[in-house]
Amino acid sequence: MTTAALKQETVFDINEMNLWYDQFHALKDITFPIHKKEVTAIIGPSGCGKSTFIKSLNLMASRIPGVKMTGDITFNHQNIIINKPNLVDLRKKVGMIFQKGNPFPQSIFENVAYGPKIHGIRNKKRLQEMVEDSLKKTALWDEVKDRLNVNAFDLSGGQQQRLCIARAIATNPDVILFDEPTSALDPVSANKIEELILNLKQNYTIVIVTHNMQQAARISDKTAFFLHGRMIEHGDTNQLFSNPKNKETEEYITGRFG
Repeated sequence: MTTAALKQETVFDINEMNLWYDQFHALKDITFPIHKKEVTAIIGPSGCGKSTFIKSLNLMASRIPGVKMTGDITFNHQNIIINKPNLVDLRKKVGMIFQKGNPFPQSIFENVAYGPKIHGIRNKKRLQEMVEDSLKKTALWDEVKDRLNVNAFDLSGGQQQRLCIARAIATNPDVILFDEPTSALDPVSANKIEELILNLKQNYTIVIVTHNMQQAARISDKTAFFLHGRMIEHGDTNQLFSNPKNKETEEYITGRFG
């Protein structure tokens, strides 16, 4: 398979997906693909449905009381809205990183080993190898290798966020979802997360919600612009930012609203 063909392999195929919070129609007829080993950025003004959408991809949104979802979110050839997969198995394959690092109140080692242990790995040597590998992939190993038994809360904000990414990839996911992962970080720490995302896409599919359009332009291959619960435009990031097809997209990226 050529590199071009590989890049266009679909991981999520979203088709006429709708979501309601009780009577509020939050997401309306969302339709677009998310491709393998690419970074897809979701942009749009506050309240447009970005975070709700990304939390639908691992069915986190479906657990909220009053939520109703219809349509198709096809992942691994299965419509997860209709077929209701095992949530532990789904979230093993579709990891989630939030706005602010949320490590467990345990050691650095135990944070990363948590997922493998949940999925039945007990061999101490194997766990040590998985923890080291995950911390290396998140460029954190050299900073923490001599203090793996220290409480994760002792790490800086940027380190905590990278630790949470290490915890997510320790279960060998297919996809990592990022919900504004740098919004609570200083510029240096944010830059490290951006560099990390660019490295991670060699092995994982990335979907990132960001309010920072410069960030979307820097790190994403594809961008989807959301407005009032609808996906207005989706395409190659360079094309969408330089020559948007939709007037509302152009007005948003040029700062006329949002």
